[in-house]
Amino acid sequence: MKTKQEYIDSLKELDPEIYFMGERINDVVNNAHFKPHINSAAETYKVAFNPETKELGTAISHLTGKRINRFTHIHQSNDDLIKKVKLLRYLGQKTGTCFQRCVGFDALNAVNSVTYEMDEKLGTNYFERFTNYLKYVQENDLMVGGAMTDAKGDRSKRPSEQNNPDAFVRIVDENKDGIIVRGAKAHHTGLVNSHEMLIMPTVNMKEADKDYSVSFAIPVDTDGVKHIFGRQTNDMRRKEDGDMDTGNAKYGIVGGEALTIFDDVFVPWERVFMCREYEFSGMLVYRFATYHRQNYGACKTGVSDVIIGASASAAEYNGVEKASHIQDKLAEMLHLTETLYTGSIACSAEGIELPSGQYFADPLMANVVKHNITRFIYEIYRISHDIAGGYIATIPSEKDFKHKEIGKYLEKYMQGISEVPAEDRMRIGRLIENMTGGTAQVEAMHGAGSPMAQRITYLRSGNLEFKKELARKLAGIKNNEKD
Repeated sequence: MKTKQEYIDSLKELDPEIYFMGERINDVVNNAHFKPHINSAAETYKVAFNPETKELGTAISHLTGKRINRFTHIHQSNDDLIKKVKLLRYLGQKTGTCFQRCVGFDALNAVNSVTYEMDEKLGTNYFERFTNYLKYVQENDLMVGGAMTDAKGDRSKRPSEQNNPDAFVRIVDENKDGIIVRGAKAHHTGLVNSHEMLIMPTVNMKEADKDYSVSFAIPVDTDGVKHIFGRQTNDMRRKEDGDMDTGNAKYGIVGGEALTIFDDVFVPWERVFMCREYEFSGMLVYRFATYHRQNYGACKTGVSDVIIGASASAAEYNGVEKASHIQDKLAEMLHLTETLYTGSIACSAEGIELPSGQYFADPLMANVVKHNITRFIYEIYRISHDIAGGYIATIPSEKDFKHKEIGKYLEKYMQGISEVPAEDRMRIGRLIENMTGGTAQVEAMHGAGSPMAQRITYLRSGNLEFKKELARKLAGIKNNEKD
């Protein structure tokens, strides 16, 4: 297993083609815009060596019998699913943001189970290929960036109907050595500081879409791959002197997303795990989405723990922490947070064993968790703003605070209670601003699928016919052909 520092050093050995703000980025590790994301992801390596978190941060490989980082593990029990949830909450508490490794973790588990069932039905050898790849990932403790979401183009049209045929990643050619792919994956979390990327289809494909039914894994610095790093709320503050105005200076905000371009990229056959088997694309999307939605009541509750703490601190610094309405609001934040967490624990405890032998979170409960995130997180943010007060949106800059002429006025007038320096009050306000700002809210809504995707799963998995039968029996209605 890699240590935290070994992970950071390993990124220096890669040479991905990355662009940000119109410039080619050649040094990811020392770039101010990427460093917080690297620090956050590095915590997923640190937990494997911390005696207090070793049981959560590591697991025993079912392939080699060796102890491995849990983020490279295939879930072998309900206990594994629960430990995943506890680990993600812990990391959310430590970083106050996205630590980026979950997407690849869920992609590994989804592809593992689907390739097994593909081989069982079709007689292919995808599972063997993937198992060899998984051993490589585990042995080298690699950070894998999972990628499902395509550019999508016209959302009213299927992949094969698009005016731009590359709106979804597709196979454009193949030979005896492998396939050639073209297209783009969007909102690619943590990709610029990953070692590998694991690509999956984004929707349930039909026969006409078979060229878009493709899954494969390649290094992030493969020829023809270009990563365009997305902007984030207040990102230019990272270039300024000091660390107050960034709010969460060490770990940043959300996960550092990128648009990844595949410009006729070659993928060798041993790295191809689905090639036009369109009838299994929906299963892969469903498996990944369920695993990923399981996460949100874990990592987001860890982050919410920090927001609650920041809100309570702001109330204290303002001198109102004992007010009944403040106590009531904090209690509501705690209730919403623990409700989300119990959902993630429940879908893990109710998980089932798949044909591959791995365990799968309960899909209905996992979707409930994610759907609640799209509501409860916004309410937690709203209450935080209510408690902290309007100053979190109008705090002067750190340069003003340190200015020899006007700094003394900020020290005097930005102070709340006399026991707490004005700087501390400003810092907690910046943390709240950073953690509850625009980028974080959008990710809470659309990460792991927008709300309608969860509602569709409710109707598919909610067993309405069974519920109708329960009601009719109690109502004394006898079965008939219609029923």
